[in-house]
Amino acid sequence: MHALKRKSPLRRIVLASAATVTGMVLLLSMKPHSTPGIAVAVPAPSSSAGTSGGSGGSGGTGGSTSTGTKTVTGDSVDTRYGPVQVRITLENGRLTDVTAVTYPQDNPRDQEINGYAVPQLNREALAAQSAQIDAVSGASYTSQGYQQSLQSALDSARG
Repeated sequence: MHALKRKSPLRRIVLASAATVTGMVLLLSMKPHSTPGIAVAVPAPSSSAGTSGGSGGSGGTGGSTSTGTKTVTGDSVDTRYGPVQVRITLENGRLTDVTAVTYPQDNPRDQEINGYAVPQLNREALAAQSAQIDAVSGASYTSQGYQQSLQSALDSARG
């Protein structure tokens, strides 16, 4: 009598173990999801006028190539899970910092989702130099609110 005959429980154990080991090897051989470092060359804004040392003046509707540093907070956008609001910093017309000042974090699930979504949205906004960024999978509502608040901040800052 052979130990691995057709109806033997030992045969099922061996087959189940082999399938489990194969599945684990395949699972562990998958590469983890990571955001690649994106380097985008953006030309510096050209200005034919001399540089000004401050941000004083009338605060009119200047073009997108203003000089100096300007920090603007976008509109608060209500989403299904709570408000989202973004603050930007422009230096010489170039987006240098983007910070989400308000976003849903009322419960552990919101904290988990936005813990990875907000930094990714910040990186994408800096790379794109605009509000034309991809939504983060799993954080659709936050992404949409972020884009709208970012666009309102850019509109306010650039005139």
